[in-house]
Amino acid sequence: MKNQLLTNSSLLFVTLLLSTFSANAQNVNPEKAPSLARVDDLAEVKTKAQWLVQNQTSSVSNITNITISEGESGLNLIIENDDNTPLQPLIFPLENNLIIEFTNTELNLSSGDSFVTTDVNEDISRIEAVNNDNGGVTITVTGVEQAPTAQIIPSQENLVLGIDTDGMMAREDEQTIELVVTANRAQEDINEVPRSVTVINREQIEEQTRISRDLGEILPKLVPGIAPSTQTSSIFGQPLRGRNVGVLIDGVPQSTNRNAQRDLRNIDPSSIERIEVLRGPSAIYGDGATGGLINIITRGAGDTPFQATTNVSLNSILTDVGDSFGYNLEQSFGGTSRGWNYFFNASYGATGGFFDSEGDRIPPDPQGQGGLADLQTLNLLGKVGYDINENQNIEFSINYFDDQQNSDFTLDPTPSGEKAEARRGLQLPNQPNTENLVLNLRYQNSALGNSSLSSQIYYRDYSTRFFPFDLRTSPAFGNAVLQSEVRSQKFGTRVDIDTPLLPEDKLNLTWGLDYFNEDSSQPADIFDNDIFANSDGLIFQKIGEGFLSPPTSQNNLGLFAQTRWKPLESLTINGGIRQEFVGVNVGDFTTLGGNQVQGGKLDYSATLFNIGGIYSLNDNVGIYANFAQGFSVADVARALRTSPDGSRVTDLKPEAQKVDTYEIGVRGNWDNVQASLAYFYSFSDLGTTFDSNFGIVRDPQRIYGIEGDINYDIDDNWAVGGTFTWTDGSRDPNNDGNFDADLPNTIIAPVKLTAYVENQTTPNWRNRLQLLYSGGRDPQGTGFDLGPVDSYLTADFISSVKLGDGELNIGIENLFNSFYYPNISQIYGGRSRSAAKGISFKIGYSFDW
Repeated sequence: MKNQLLTNSSLLFVTLLLSTFSANAQNVNPEKAPSLARVDDLAEVKTKAQWLVQNQTSSVSNITNITISEGESGLNLIIENDDNTPLQPLIFPLENNLIIEFTNTELNLSSGDSFVTTDVNEDISRIEAVNNDNGGVTITVTGVEQAPTAQIIPSQENLVLGIDTDGMMAREDEQTIELVVTANRAQEDINEVPRSVTVINREQIEEQTRISRDLGEILPKLVPGIAPSTQTSSIFGQPLRGRNVGVLIDGVPQSTNRNAQRDLRNIDPSSIERIEVLRGPSAIYGDGATGGLINIITRGAGDTPFQATTNVSLNSILTDVGDSFGYNLEQSFGGTSRGWNYFFNASYGATGGFFDSEGDRIPPDPQGQGGLADLQTLNLLGKVGYDINENQNIEFSINYFDDQQNSDFTLDPTPSGEKAEARRGLQLPNQPNTENLVLNLRYQNSALGNSSLSSQIYYRDYSTRFFPFDLRTSPAFGNAVLQSEVRSQKFGTRVDIDTPLLPEDKLNLTWGLDYFNEDSSQPADIFDNDIFANSDGLIFQKIGEGFLSPPTSQNNLGLFAQTRWKPLESLTINGGIRQEFVGVNVGDFTTLGGNQVQGGKLDYSATLFNIGGIYSLNDNVGIYANFAQGFSVADVARALRTSPDGSRVTDLKPEAQKVDTYEIGVRGNWDNVQASLAYFYSFSDLGTTFDSNFGIVRDPQRIYGIEGDINYDIDDNWAVGGTFTWTDGSRDPNNDGNFDADLPNTIIAPVKLTAYVENQTTPNWRNRLQLLYSGGRDPQGTGFDLGPVDSYLTADFISSVKLGDGELNIGIENLFNSFYYPNISQIYGGRSRSAAKGISFKIGYSFDW
């Protein structure tokens, strides 16, 4: 687009020169010249050129002197001519240059027919004036990072242009204002959000994928509050602030009413532009996100007509290079032209076996939660958008994700030592997988009366298959070996309307609704017990089918209103209300244990509130306080799968959970330091834990903690930072007001510390060392998951160097080859006590074209 602009503007000036001979000469006051604002398209150039033709003189004027002096906002460029007739410039930016064109002029300086000065100041590297071959004069002002701006300063004798370098800095400041949509469903400055919010940008995502492509591993290394990775495809045992997390991809909820706990395994990082993590519940997003929200925003088209990126990488675990070998291929392209924009990204990857630091193979499905070893992953993202006019646009997107495990190994039922072991010989027709298809149509209108509208309709088709479970000693499940699969189809819509109630964004109201209908089920394949036993758990031969959890249909309707009020320039107050209506329909069904259950309809409703404010002590520091409520409907299908014979769904209604969370915090943002510190306390009358038989226990529960993070740019070459998370909690098992039972480790993660140091070693070479420490915890009490977990420390190294037309990247995970057990592995213990991966190496090369 920029090259086209230069070519066409040059042709315009040739036309102007030819038109000059027939034009009527007239004097023009340069103060009445067209605005010298930034030129964004060729139409503006033509408009200014037409003005120039109509207002120029017929004689040639000699530019006799060019001088530079200090100005109020940068510097003044003083241009003198021999006849003192007003000079009429055409000014527009081009890449990092400010172009100043004159027709009917000629350089005739005492020093010759050109003018050059370099190293003008820290923002301008060069000013050059030359005679054009086709007549006229061009003055080019080159900015160090971007084009300067200019304005005509009134003068009786010469043309004086104020070259605005302060304006350059102002634009840079505007570009660094971080806007988030997660907190209030409308764009706002993150510094005015009275909540704990972490934003992970595209650059950070790309950097972390040089060691891992799993979001469950990436997020804990960057975000306080999130428990360390389970190193499986499941987030069971990886809470956010001790509670469930909600995940959105472009506004589409990734949860299922039969919770499969795999919400972060629905998209590849190569398709993600940014991730916004809202810690704590939100009353404006509805069911499920009692611990917080992870809002994933996918990539989109750039500003150019076409741009493409190719990325190829190889990976391996160095304790067994051959059997752990894997690779990843990515290709993306997109562009914008004539109101249309498009983007497409495809990625395909394969991982080999996982091996611990001692070189032993890790079972591919450690706790039956879904493994990441011996996995093939495909992700396709496509977007097409159209700008109907300057206020309206529409976009359709499709995202398809498929994870498929294909392994000859399984968990050894009788390991030789303390850690889990893998053995060869698995024969399982349908191995664990996840498949996610999302169709999304979005429409935006920024001029709907005095409001702006953002809306979407979506369809999601989802399925995930688990590894088989040996339930031969469980009558409630038919004493069977079975493999289940969660299936879900969801249709929904979201409508957000942002209405200013006072001018200058002093008071805004965001209001709207969410609705979805979801049909889900959990069918199960039943295998032959004798064949399974005689093969020592290696061969699975299907003999029947059933439902582990009954088919359900769920309707959710949420109506909300959220205000943003700025009574003072230094004070922002947010508050809102949401009314939630949930209906769950369950048909008659038979449990795997053979019990007949009469179906019925369950209705839930809740009114949720939130209010918070942030006060800016100065330009750099803000303090905030917030109260927010969250709401979560019970996993109805799971709760009903062991129902007694002859029971009715309406008699067994599981109760929903409402969570109240209080938070105070401080946030600082200086030129080279960004830091935050927050304390939170959350309470619910109906928390969820499990007894020793994995039965659901509901009783009052409280969770509290402290979170902090800091990032410090020491200079242009060095940066350091890290995060801190401490969480604790207890429950009241007797409902007598005494919270004397510790919450388990699947809910309360141990202390987590992360740290990093980055160095721009040379202009083309950057390195990062990062650490993650997970502490020990020993909760007291009886039931599932009340054993101790031990601490561990890991380190990663990331390096990138510009090479040729692209960039070579190297990542080393578990740099010191530490031997440790992930927390979830320690929680399960026994034969499921799987060690973590040993030192892993990844090398890749990416280039744009």
